[in-house]
Amino acid sequence: MTYSIKKAFAIISLAIFGSVLLYNCEPDPDSLGEQLFLDGAAHGEEVSYPLIAYNINNNDSIRSDAAKLGLATLGGVQDAQFGKQKASYYTQLRLPSYNPDFGTNAAIDSVVLVIKPTYASDSITTTTNESYTYPDGNVPAKKVVNTYPAIKYGRTKAPKLTIKVNEVTEFLNGAADIAYSNKVYGSGEELGRKDFTGTVNSVTITKTSDASSLFTSAVGFRIPLSASFFKTKILDKKGQPELSDVSNFIRHFKGLKLSVEESDAYLTQFSPNDMELVMYYKNDKNDNGTITRPQTTYTFALGSANAHIGNYEYDRFGTPSKAAIDGSNQNTGDERLYAQGMGGPSIGVKLPLVETINELKKKYKNNKAAIISAKIRVYTDDVNWTNQYAKPKNFTIVQRDKDANGVTTAFTTDLVNLTASNNFALYRAYNLDKNPSYYEFTVTKSVKDIVEAADGTLTDEAIANKYFKIDLGNFLTNTAGSLAGYQYTSRPYAVDRAVFIGSKSTDAHRMQLIIIYGTK
Repeated sequence: MTYSIKKAFAIISLAIFGSVLLYNCEPDPDSLGEQLFLDGAAHGEEVSYPLIAYNINNNDSIRSDAAKLGLATLGGVQDAQFGKQKASYYTQLRLPSYNPDFGTNAAIDSVVLVIKPTYASDSITTTTNESYTYPDGNVPAKKVVNTYPAIKYGRTKAPKLTIKVNEVTEFLNGAADIAYSNKVYGSGEELGRKDFTGTVNSVTITKTSDASSLFTSAVGFRIPLSASFFKTKILDKKGQPELSDVSNFIRHFKGLKLSVEESDAYLTQFSPNDMELVMYYKNDKNDNGTITRPQTTYTFALGSANAHIGNYEYDRFGTPSKAAIDGSNQNTGDERLYAQGMGGPSIGVKLPLVETINELKKKYKNNKAAIISAKIRVYTDDVNWTNQYAKPKNFTIVQRDKDANGVTTAFTTDLVNLTASNNFALYRAYNLDKNPSYYEFTVTKSVKDIVEAADGTLTDEAIANKYFKIDLGNFLTNTAGSLAGYQYTSRPYAVDRAVFIGSKSTDAHRMQLIIIYGTK
């Protein structure tokens, strides 16, 4: 197959950590070696080679502490390929200040936990009640509720998630401490529960008389908690050591666990640092000799100073994913590949056999054939993965080298060297609206470094010990906008999953290395 300069370079690149562009055309070479095509000097020739692709077992566990948890996840999903997955969440809480004084004859009206699931801000439904009566004082008022659909993954039409809140009974350590997703912490009394039906809302209540504000809430989902529990845990401890400093408090009130009852519904996500816990209470106030009891709010601190931990439970019994992961073969590859975020399996990819690399070396040495483009092409399974799950749009790929000292991991040399190049994309997605879809990962520089290396630079053994690791999720950036490092990704909270075709030799969609090379 030949490629003209007009087609080869008239394409928009995919950002290396952003949204995926959908393509429905043939793949094109990237700009490495573009000079070979200038002024019609040459045409590129495409060749393909089979790859050894296999499942990497991550033991359904991943670091899910505050340093890794960009989003907290709640819910339960189930499918025939991956089995069951349930996601729960633990958080500490702190007092806004210590040795608090709640005043005379303090009594709690209510306690509300607010989570703020991600939602579609461009889809809004507004309900207005002009004849609302505000219950604290029976004040005539207007109530405006804006409702938005939450973003869900899984069986999105499932009617609800029953979200439960329990007291944590085991110390969660500190915000900087490492925690893993398969660790279950002790929990005790249920403090509240509420059915989440897939929407979030904001509420504004104003007086009818002068339109002054009586109550406002940001977009979120509000769960009432036990007032009697907080009376015992907080109000009754006024002046005692439990409320005297942070060290005592986080051992007295160890935290909250959020979980769901359902195991076959969907997953929803929210920012851990945006949660709110508000206690509404009254106490005696002396207003010129008259005792009044106005309502006061007390807001606990649930932000970044606290430990936040995601807990993910899996049941793969009897599923194809379990069989494939347990029987993974790194020598010949696996027929099906099961990629899943949140501690699920990864994909390993070995370069073609040494004989294939040597064949390319001969082309380069004898025919002056330079590699213009090298891509790893992987197809989704159009037989076993035809459900309504959204196709993954975010991936990471790193290169690994094994030697006597172990395994080293790094960004691919393509990402390090070619990010600024014209038309570079770490990966592209094709036909996401069809079955099968497929993806191409750029490994041009990685392959060129092997093929075009001086004789003796890389031994056959060194080549055989090189491989790539592909995961679902994004590479994350630092505050300056640069990549934070190969180990910083959204994989600890990436909800996606998919089944891909691996190294089945008789399958036309088996994973391949697609190379375009040219000569002057």
